[in-house]
Amino acid sequence: MSEELTPSSAGTAPTGSDSAGSLVVVDHPLDHVARITLNRPEVLNALSIDLVIELWDALERVAAENQTWVVVLTGAGSSFCSGLDLKDYGIIPNIDGLQVGRIAQRSMRYYSRLIPKMRSLPQPILAAIHGAAYGGGLCLSLGADIRLASETARFNATGIVNGLTSTEMGVSFLLPKLIGAANSSDLLLTGRVVDANEAQQMGLVSRVLAPAELESTVLELAERMCRFSPYGLAMSKETIWANLEATSLAAAIDLEDRNQLLLGFTNNLPQAIAAFKRGETPDYTDEPRHDIWPEPLT
Repeated sequence: MSEELTPSSAGTAPTGSDSAGSLVVVDHPLDHVARITLNRPEVLNALSIDLVIELWDALERVAAENQTWVVVLTGAGSSFCSGLDLKDYGIIPNIDGLQVGRIAQRSMRYYSRLIPKMRSLPQPILAAIHGAAYGGGLCLSLGADIRLASETARFNATGIVNGLTSTEMGVSFLLPKLIGAANSSDLLLTGRVVDANEAQQMGLVSRVLAPAELESTVLELAERMCRFSPYGLAMSKETIWANLEATSLAAAIDLEDRNQLLLGFTNNLPQAIAAFKRGETPDYTDEPRHDIWPEPLT
């Protein structure tokens, strides 16, 4: 959820986007990279039902793009996302005949289903976080696979400040696993604001960058990741997320073994060995490997 904030500057959606005027804008700044931008800069990209629906649709569309291997999630203007829009959060569609309880429950699902959707994307998601990442914005950042922050980034579990709980959109499951139970409780129970440097010390973000360097660094990282096997990226992401819920070390290793074997059955490793011998960068094709199979009997 969000506390009331005033934007310090207006922002614009990425140029070359496919949906001018949309609340969520998708563009492709690099080959194999999709960028999803929350586009309500005048309210620090606060979450309304309409924005949440557009974000869901954008995630579904990008997930189906076979030539998109990495996704960047960010916010237009001065902030990443300030959480729920307390002034204009909107009404979910298709509520005719429903009583208040069912409407409320269904409304909550519109928000909470976003994190499992982000997890289910085959592509790794890089969150480029600047300004406020409050409430639902903090939760959205946890749905990403890698979080990079501007020095301007601020994190806050705002629900507790607004008389609700701070536990929403999977944060009580994901945050302790990311930064430990002590740090997680410190954020979720106190409602205090954490700056970018403290967030990095906790392990909430992996890098803190100067504001002018955030976008270029995130895109450089995405471009670097696109040099790897898209199959390898997808399977690594799947394993990392699945093993957050593994019941034992043995179960985690079993899944790792399976996925490593699946990649071992591609021609990627021989391509890598040959390219490294030549002093070149491998061009991974994910094509099936044939040299490990015996010749058929005649």
